Amino acid sequence: MLNWSVSEAIVLDTSSSIVSQGMNVNLVFAAIQEIEKIYYPILAVVGVSVNVVTIVILSRGKCGLSSSTTCYLVAMASADLLVVFLDLILRQIPIAYQLRSLKFIPVCNIHAVLLYAVTDCSVWFTVAFTFDRFIVICCQKLKSRYCTDRTAAWVLGTVAVLSTSKDTSWYFMLTAWYWRNNSPWFCYMETRIKISRFWGVIELLHNIFTPGLPFVLILLLNVLTVRDILVSSRARKRLRNESNVNSQKDPEMESRRKSIILLFAISGNFIVLWSILMTYSMWWRIFNMAMYGYMPVFVLEIGFMMQLLSCCTNTCIYAITQRNFRKQLINVVYIPLYKIVHYIKY
Repeated sequence: MLNWSVSEAIVLDTSSSIVSQGMNVNLVFAAIQEIEKIYYPILAVVGVSVNVVTIVILSRGKCGLSSSTTCYLVAMASADLLVVFLDLILRQIPIAYQLRSLKFIPVCNIHAVLLYAVTDCSVWFTVAFTFDRFIVICCQKLKSRYCTDRTAAWVLGTVAVLSTSKDTSWYFMLTAWYWRNNSPWFCYMETRIKISRFWGVIELLHNIFTPGLPFVLILLLNVLTVRDILVSSRARKRLRNESNVNSQKDPEMESRRKSIILLFAISGNFIVLWSILMTYSMWWRIFNMAMYGYMPVFVLEIGFMMQLLSCCTNTCIYAITQRNFRKQLINVVYIPLYKIVHYIKY
């Protein structure tokens, strides 16, 4: 009898602990949902504004950047702008405000294909830019042939076509109807698709290609770039010491330093802000196939918040790392405001 009572006490204590943990998770999730109602509208206004301004400034070609670099940065800003529109404005804000009328519009799978395609473009344009910088810094012989606006246009067009082709499978994986309760799952997915090994592998491949593989490629390219810079820096220092010109600035290393700052800022921004969503997405598919492990849904919400923030931060990176961009940004923002204030005043 005593043993039974002790066992019962342990079971009751364990059950109480599970219930308490569940309540804490629900409280965190509810708090994040309230934050999203303020966070997402502000982020939408900022995201549209900064990306439009970035496209305008870079398209004028007055930032002292090469034509290929400008092509990549304009493409990245354009993709980020589309992500803000298709994901933040048409997906996350309606979910945050629980617009249940959305479920009566049977186009969710089409919306998903477009959204995932532009998201893939945003990610892989970053990889293409990283590779372009790697060629500029580490492969001087290939630089003149590869780092041109024509090559950049060809690479960006190929990425866009491949991304759209790959993401058409979402049309068949998801139903046309939005999720009835406006949960973060976006489109309704039938149970047979969730537990299917075939579709599970397809979805896992999607998560590997975006953003799993880009993570690996960006890290690898950055490591190789840093290694090349360190080797070149030592060699140039020896030559300059032998030539007794150590007191003068090295224009070549100064140019490389500016390139590497821009590259690392963009790459680091992508890796940090995408890491939570990537981890949760891969876990979710493995869990549905093998029922292994547990991760609270509020982690997904935080992942969405961070991933969407990455679409709005590149303008700040350019302004911090590029002096000419800063000047153009001041002109674009200040001059119209000055004219408006002057018109109101007089």
